[in-house]
Amino acid sequence: MKAQAEAIARADPADLSGLERVRQRLVSPPGAPEHEQVASGPPKIVEVEMTVRERLMVVDEDTGATIWALSYNGSVPGPLIIVHQDDYVELTLRNAPNSMMEHNIDFHAATGALGGGALTHIYPGEETVLRFKATKPGCFTYHCAPGGAMIPYHVCHGMNGAIMVLPRDGLKDGDGSPLRYDQIAYIGEQDYYLPRDSSGNFIQYRTAGEDYADSLEAMRSLTPTHSVFNGVVGALTGGGAIRSEVGKTVLMIHNQANRDSRPHLIGGHGNYVWETGSFSDAPLTGLETWFCRGGSAMAAMYTFEQPGLYAYVNHNLIEAALLGATAHFVVQGEWNNDLMEQVVAPRASVA
Repeated sequence: MKAQAEAIARADPADLSGLERVRQRLVSPPGAPEHEQVASGPPKIVEVEMTVRERLMVVDEDTGATIWALSYNGSVPGPLIIVHQDDYVELTLRNAPNSMMEHNIDFHAATGALGGGALTHIYPGEETVLRFKATKPGCFTYHCAPGGAMIPYHVCHGMNGAIMVLPRDGLKDGDGSPLRYDQIAYIGEQDYYLPRDSSGNFIQYRTAGEDYADSLEAMRSLTPTHSVFNGVVGALTGGGAIRSEVGKTVLMIHNQANRDSRPHLIGGHGNYVWETGSFSDAPLTGLETWFCRGGSAMAAMYTFEQPGLYAYVNHNLIEAALLGATAHFVVQGEWNNDLMEQVVAPRASVA
């Protein structure tokens, strides 16, 4: 670290005086900020702001399970950032004054200084500004990484999110033809390891960090008590379901900062899938289920062809049905019997 600090002190300042500055207003998941799919003009400095908030969240209303979530901007996952290759991300990161802990941020899209983690340690009431050049196109995770056992503790308390770095000329298929999307569905899969008491009930804690020792013990089992989309059980079902229409193309961005996952859209497919998250590589096509490596974000594109309810799940169906890893798309439009038709409704068997 001393050598790094000395190298930073010797480095000439970057000359970015000719670049345009734009501010990106971040929004809560599963939404995405306003952005261009194809960059107009030269690279820009994209200014974003995030505040670390430690907040008590109900993970599962049925069991009363709660967690002191460690979050960027109050949401699990943290908000989606979208820039283009060779843009500069300039993040102002604040730690709320009423926080109990030190926090930072490690961008997998960044180069050097532990993804920026070494330069962004802030205590309650502090702020810092980090700028990095987005040199590689793709989807990338970001997360808190204070050091040691605090790294998995913070990640498993919700402190992670994704950044999408689009190619300047937009997404392409394997032949180089342009691909466009009508909407983005940003899904963060979060594994929780909630401590229980001797009776098997989930323990409730008064302040953030009070569960530290108990959580480390629960995490050592490598067996999550919950695996949920966007922070809590049912966040993306019922009233929170993602709405779309027949003929619309949805880019599904999936982030899992800690464990491997197997996203699957029941009733649909991955028309184009960037399974590793890299937009430098041609997308896979026509997948039934795709793979999201732990510690990464990835993207899949699908154009809805039938109306109705689609379940988007981790196809470890134990996690989908029992631990919470399920989201719903509700799609409006006209039914196409050529694609599927109920020829005979259920009736008593004549056999």
